[in-house]
Amino acid sequence: MTANGKDMMADLKAAVESIRENRRENSSGPGSVYLVGTGPGDPSLLTLGAVQLMKSCDVVLYDRLVSNDIMNFVNPSARMIYVGKEKGFHTRKQEDIHDLLFQFAEAGGTILRLKGGDPYIFGRGGEELEYLEKKGVEVTCIPGITAASGIGAELGIPMTHRGVATSVRYITGHFREDGDEFEDSFQGAVDKNTTLVIYMGLSNLPKLSEVLLRHGLPTDTPAVAVERGTLPGQRIVFSEFGDFPQKVEENGLRSPTLLIIGQVVALSKKWQQFIAEAETESTPVTEDVTA
Repeated sequence: MTANGKDMMADLKAAVESIRENRRENSSGPGSVYLVGTGPGDPSLLTLGAVQLMKSCDVVLYDRLVSNDIMNFVNPSARMIYVGKEKGFHTRKQEDIHDLLFQFAEAGGTILRLKGGDPYIFGRGGEELEYLEKKGVEVTCIPGITAASGIGAELGIPMTHRGVATSVRYITGHFREDGDEFEDSFQGAVDKNTTLVIYMGLSNLPKLSEVLLRHGLPTDTPAVAVERGTLPGQRIVFSEFGDFPQKVEENGLRSPTLLIIGQVVALSKKWQQFIAEAETESTPVTEDVTA
């Protein structure tokens, strides 16, 4: 372990002891853990329950996707611990996060596990719940607006729409390098009446596209990729699915990016603008040579 690593461990141990000491002075028994969803990033989409807990918590373990504007709601005296993850770099393993939550809960106090979106939609909240409940720790989930709902609402894309889409399917686009999870996840997913929403699928988009097309998704299916949805730096790429990977790559979108695929995308006014612009660009320019 590096010197920085040893310092961090000592600092965390001191924080646990501080909470335990404070707990002894005020009450006894273990603390509570709250799995709190913060939505796609826009602070106006926070639930009242999430804000109330953020203002009164003792310890916060927070993810990379929790925006700075949302972090401003957190109790200034709370202990803040960053446990964010991104492709190729994890500040802490999931097992380490479990252990930290347990240590702080055992010491007492109110422990918040802040997550982007909703804790139970690709947020690994279920794993944390299962681990802590086995340890006898009380866990409560405060749901958040998942990215699909927040982004869809902003762009005017309903996830379901009578006569267009009767169901919506959330799929993770992040898989292990080995195994056949791509094929398993998309087996039966292609349906003209189903909206596909793919989380964490940006880096695997070419392979995802190949699989979806092989399973029968029409190349003219409307699709949209949204980077940093609902935030000021939001970027959007609309395209028919046949050209989707190429268009996304050309625009240099980066994570976090959500993918929405299906006929409901065409209900957005922004899709209609995209189509109008595409038709204008494809209209041949002619010269009047008569004189």
